[in-house]
Amino acid sequence: MYPNKDVSIIIPAYNEEVGIKTTLNSLVGLNLHEKYEVIFIDDGSTDNTRKIIREYPVKSYYHNTNKGYGAALKTGIRKATGDKVIILDSDGQHDPKYIQTLIEMLDEYDMVIGERTSGSLQVKRRQAGKKLIRVIGEYMVEQKLPDYNSGFRGFNREIIKSMLHLMPNGFSFSTTSTLAFLKEGFTIGTFPIKVDERIGRKSNVKFVKDGTKTMLLIFRIIMLFNPLKIFFPASIIFTLAGLGFGTYGYIIASRFSNSAILLTTLGMFLFFIGLIADQISLLNRK
Repeated sequence: MYPNKDVSIIIPAYNEEVGIKTTLNSLVGLNLHEKYEVIFIDDGSTDNTRKIIREYPVKSYYHNTNKGYGAALKTGIRKATGDKVIILDSDGQHDPKYIQTLIEMLDEYDMVIGERTSGSLQVKRRQAGKKLIRVIGEYMVEQKLPDYNSGFRGFNREIIKSMLHLMPNGFSFSTTSTLAFLKEGFTIGTFPIKVDERIGRKSNVKFVKDGTKTMLLIFRIIMLFNPLKIFFPASIIFTLAGLGFGTYGYIIASRFSNSAILLTTLGMFLFFIGLIADQISLLNRK
């Protein structure tokens, strides 16, 4: 049924009964379902998404409950048979015409990301959080980040499969996978894509709820990829503050104050906690 089993295209969907037809029609119109393995994951939809998918000649799997974007991708990756795995959104934002370019680039790179051009639609209320994550992410991996949360990307399946235990079940699968590949020294290629406005329902992202998730994601990224980047500077600051405050107190009052001792001790503890966190992080990634 699938002449080329080297490529699997995975598309997660949740309550996309309007937009998913555009994606399905584009895939079928380009005969991608005949060339490659196309897998849809219905993540517990409560509308007609599952029924619509069944009307097309593609593979499909279902979650009984909504588990999250990342969980749907994990299911698809585990079910995929291709050596190359392509992921894209089901809401019509991503044009399947770019898939061939992505597949060809995966011969050279371990991950390929479709970078959104300046003319692509992006939600303004998310931009502040994205900038903050970018700054912290670049500090963690010590290099510039590509379009780290673009949902149109491809992987070497064996590599991403070996990292699934690191990937979250929620919306930050793309961000975490980008940082993981960079941190572990894998190659990442990019090419420009234009992203259109989503079709159908509005995005699930809420300012307050997902703003909190973004902050938690930042802490998770720090602890997962390079905790010493935070603990070591903090330990230096507290230790120097304690020594400075203590020296000043000794000169003025001939005593090393309790506050200075507390700050110095806290700095030392932060350093050793950072070393332990770094080792746990390394073991977890392995």
